[in-house]
Amino acid sequence: MNSADNLTDENLCRMVASGDRRAEEILVSRYTRLVRTCARPYFLAGGDSEDLTQEGMLGLLKAVREFNGDKDASFRTFAEICIRSRLYSALRSAGREKHQVLNQSVSLDTPDFDSNSYTSGTNHLAQRDPEDALIDREHTAALLSGVRKQLSEFEAKILGYYLNGLSCGEIAQEVGRPPKSVDNAVQRIRRKVAQQILSGEFSSR
Repeated sequence: MNSADNLTDENLCRMVASGDRRAEEILVSRYTRLVRTCARPYFLAGGDSEDLTQEGMLGLLKAVREFNGDKDASFRTFAEICIRSRLYSALRSAGREKHQVLNQSVSLDTPDFDSNSYTSGTNHLAQRDPEDALIDREHTAALLSGVRKQLSEFEAKILGYYLNGLSCGEIAQEVGRPPKSVDNAVQRIRRKVAQQILSGEFSSR
């Protein structure tokens, strides 16, 4: 194993600032799962998985290249801010009719689905109004409550793993089922989320 693999995020960022491409690759590898974790609620709500992941990766690269170790925030916190900010920007710019459901559900934030997910207490740095954030939490809680009532025990388990950033292959190993079975469950969950949004049975913004 390369000795750089054992360095802290902050040390790797200093190496990136000096032009070390290997350090950048290590950081991107470490935080690819965080990108998936941030993007997946939006995919379930109607977004395109590949497009959202690409946008999230651009946010991660911005964090890797612009992190300032002199600030109080850790790299992990800064990375999440950059990833979520990039996703918000992409969602807000998607004004076409086919993105209507996605735009309505921009508040689907991972921490409301899974208490073990990453901290997002610095969302104000992504230029979000505090009142909007409160409405978002209420909106998400109502949507989540309705969706969970429609999920089977297996689907609920898959949802927890999926929103925590695991790939379908990784989830399949955790639950002892074929990857195709997991993928089918994700698609069923996605349809139920869309139905819940379209039903209007929650507090909208």
